[in-house]
Amino acid sequence: MGCGKTLTAIATVGAGYQMGMVKKVLIVAPTSVCAVWPKEFNEYADFKYTVKVLLGDKKSRIKALDDLDKFPFEALKVAVINYESTWREDIFDRLLAYDADLIIADESQRIKTHDAAQSKAMHQLGDKARYKLILSGTPVQNEAVDIFSQYRFLDPTIFGMNFYAFRGRYCVMGGFNRKQIVQYRDLDALIKKEHSIAYRVTKEEALDLPEQTFENRYITLSKKERNIYDKLRRDSFAELDGGGTITATTVLTKLLRLQQFTGGFLVEDDAARPQLVSRGKLDALADILQDYVVEGKKKLVIFARFIPEVMEIIKLANDMVGKHGMKTVAIYGDIKKELRGDIVQQFQTDPATMVFVGQIDTAGTGITLTAADTCVYYSENFNYATYEQSLSRIHRIGQRHPCTYIHLVAEKTVDELILKSLAAKEDLAKTIVDDWRQFF
Repeated sequence: MGCGKTLTAIATVGAGYQMGMVKKVLIVAPTSVCAVWPKEFNEYADFKYTVKVLLGDKKSRIKALDDLDKFPFEALKVAVINYESTWREDIFDRLLAYDADLIIADESQRIKTHDAAQSKAMHQLGDKARYKLILSGTPVQNEAVDIFSQYRFLDPTIFGMNFYAFRGRYCVMGGFNRKQIVQYRDLDALIKKEHSIAYRVTKEEALDLPEQTFENRYITLSKKERNIYDKLRRDSFAELDGGGTITATTVLTKLLRLQQFTGGFLVEDDAARPQLVSRGKLDALADILQDYVVEGKKKLVIFARFIPEVMEIIKLANDMVGKHGMKTVAIYGDIKKELRGDIVQQFQTDPATMVFVGQIDTAGTGITLTAADTCVYYSENFNYATYEQSLSRIHRIGQRHPCTYIHLVAEKTVDELILKSLAAKEDLAKTIVDDWRQFF
């Protein structure tokens, strides 16, 4: 993880395009990663390309793919879609008709279950493509049989087409009705075959990795969500522009409401508490929990600004990692100070405690969370000093690995402007009065 799979893939795609071997590409990725690919192409691709992320309902996805197929200019055509959509009625047939030269399975562990609908769809799509590439930081985590379905897509000549023949070759069955894998045999041969077409890099080997890497995961608002956000933004602008004295407090109050909405919560004027109206960021966080914690067995720190967000994140984490025997701990305003030291100690020392959820104003300073080297920002504070302090929870003495920070960002919203200000080391509370219009 974090060793440059996306950059390597884009370089490979570009080489194939320039050699005349690849004209159409299909990238299949977890939902939260789909929007990252166009931005990575924009940053790294030194060749002509056009890219479409297939979003929305079935009709919208098919139209986007049709528009890409009909693109009239000489350029590499790149379609990006999430795994869950590949096998859907009509979409699968249209993906087959797109006839990609190269298919990339990003976070390929998502097709490790050989008889899942999305795995079967990927196998069929892969059988038609001329070239295939799988990317994963955790291709095999729970069981060695996880590799079969991914290699069935990638190159069936390595392990064959039949899962049960593969299992019979490498697994010893036992337990109830002899349906459980009780041990493996000839793993050396399996690993040798796996590595025959694989390239692996670890963070320990990548000596030129920066100490801190920052990544943005982009969330696209639905049409309904966009309409609500735009109305909130217009109403806020009208109220602020309607006369009277502009103060930092009045502007920040309006920004808070916009930021709460990008986190999924709408605060109605007469409501007692915010209502959860969107799961965009929660779904993106679920992808990260699956990849890093459930599959990768890596500890994870998650920061959020608002209590309703913290509560939903705790619930999500408990639901996802709890069923695997893993635990989640949290520190937020209501947690008594005398209990916080034990909570941090549990996260640092207990192998089963895999997720730490913190309210950024409460847990962003003064504690050590170096048991994790990855931190997710569900939402940020407007104060740069607080944000900078929170970065140091995992990046401090005792940390032996490069640190990765993942920001969840709702596209074309106040989220992007907040991150821009923090990157410029600005404290919004001090600069907002003069520049408030840019945020609305």
